[in-house]
Amino acid sequence: MSDLLLLVQKCAHTFSIYDLDRGQALKHIVLPNFPHEFCVDPVRRFAYVGLFGIETAWTRGEAGDHRIAVIDLQSREHVRTLDLWPYWRPHGMACDGQGRLYAMSEAQDTLLVFDDPQTQEVPNMALASGGIKSHLVTLTADAEWAYGVHLLSNTVTKLHPRNPTIVPIAVMPGPRPEGHALSKDERTLFVANRGDDTQAEIDTATMGLGRRVKTRRDPNRIYRHDRRDGAELLLLTNTGERTLSVFDAASLKETTCIDLPAHPTALSFHPKRPLACVSFQDDRVRVLNLDSWQFEREIATLREPDASFVIAS
Repeated sequence: MSDLLLLVQKCAHTFSIYDLDRGQALKHIVLPNFPHEFCVDPVRRFAYVGLFGIETAWTRGEAGDHRIAVIDLQSREHVRTLDLWPYWRPHGMACDGQGRLYAMSEAQDTLLVFDDPQTQEVPNMALASGGIKSHLVTLTADAEWAYGVHLLSNTVTKLHPRNPTIVPIAVMPGPRPEGHALSKDERTLFVANRGDDTQAEIDTATMGLGRRVKTRRDPNRIYRHDRRDGAELLLLTNTGERTLSVFDAASLKETTCIDLPAHPTALSFHPKRPLACVSFQDDRVRVLNLDSWQFEREIATLREPDASFVIAS
């Protein structure tokens, strides 16, 4: 069995499964318009794909969609559709270790929760995100806390993802925060601010701001990579230029900057090998060796590959 690359191709309106080693498409699953972020359950049986319904977070004139597509990764079929109505434009998606599903409605600034997404058609809980234009969400490993990133209030919030009586705590890390990643010990949240090309630290216990450093142009995502020697690295995809920056998380100093063949949009890590699959705007996914910082191969995709996930054989 080969390693599998799960990939949303936003403007081809598909969720696809590729043979990662051969670079071959195994299945293209056509979905309603503009699928976007997705997550995979802890046993790797189902993928949950948010149907954003419009091309970008700033597209005007349409409300978007209010559904989540459930993909059976064994049969490779779209088997069910979850309904969030009246909450629109699901973007940030997460699954916890118990299989609960969380989806952030960007339109209504609300986190929707499915305790059992295999039997439910609609969420059983909704929580205020504490921000405006709520875009992404990240859970702690035990799912006791969630961190939301909000494009228009320029805030990051800490909220309890299943207790609406706990008021979200907000902090402003900089203009137009978007990319973010938790440190391995979960004591620090690293946030990329697209509005001024900076990266900031947030103390997750106090929600106080720490260090703030300059990045390359328009960093849209941060990903944490734990090296085998114990070092924590932060990879930033810089969509304002064709580069990928590597920062040492301890010092917040850039250690490497890789020139890229096209503008990057997202990446995912191989769970067993030092590889990253980087999506590009030229309709390619390229496989980056995280030891040599060289691209090993590329996969031709459909239009606008975005979020991805690797399942090891």
